Amino acid sequence: MQNNPKIPVLSTRPLDPIIINNAEARGITIDCIPFIETTAIINETIIQIIHELAQKKITAIFTSMNAVDAVTAQLLQIPKWDIYCLGGITKEKVIQFFGEKHFKGSAKSAGLLAEKIIEHQPSHELIFFCGDQRMDELPETLAANQFPTKQVIVYNTIQTPIEVSKNYQGIVFFSPSAVHSFFSANTIPLSTILFAIGKTTAATIQTYVQNKIITSEWPGKEQMIDLVMNYFKPINIKA
Repeated sequence: MQNNPKIPVLSTRPLDPIIINNAEARGITIDCIPFIETTAIINETIIQIIHELAQKKITAIFTSMNAVDAVTAQLLQIPKWDIYCLGGITKEKVIQFFGEKHFKGSAKSAGLLAEKIIEHQPSHELIFFCGDQRMDELPETLAANQFPTKQVIVYNTIQTPIEVSKNYQGIVFFSPSAVHSFFSANTIPLSTILFAIGKTTAATIQTYVQNKIITSEWPGKEQMIDLVMNYFKPINIKA
């Protein structure tokens, strides 16, 4: 019996080889082409801010693994912070560096994370470590509930658009920035299925196209590719 052809899918950020191999075994070939780059901000001002905060008891908030990496790279020791973050790799990196003791909660999205923080009624100053293109939902929700948040920008996001000639059946987006970058250089057929990590990314896609969008509730690479494999699974069933 002849095997069904592989389903071509584009990921707009790098993926671990094991994720790509698992998809390949399920009949899905994934090409990884990054459409954004992130660079940690390393200057005397940011380093001083992080070092000064490390001496205080604060409630730290992370919604990106890039922010965790940028901050922990400047910490000389583990500070006595209470930490809230998104789930997935961001949570993994937080616990890996700070430990379970300082981890206070996580959520699927920035909006749900803000609700959890409000529910816990933190008494220390709230510091949101973020990138230069972060969304406003979390700090605005917190401020509206009398929890003003200081934002410390610790990394920059740079769009790296590339023109893609291959026709993909699915495209996976992990951020609004990647969506902007991709569509600044590409158009796609209406039949292409788009996968979005969260409602904000999905809403950004909708400003460009009317394609079908499958949205992941969880902020993780594995969960995103599981979504892709589950969607295309019926196609792989042999007659």
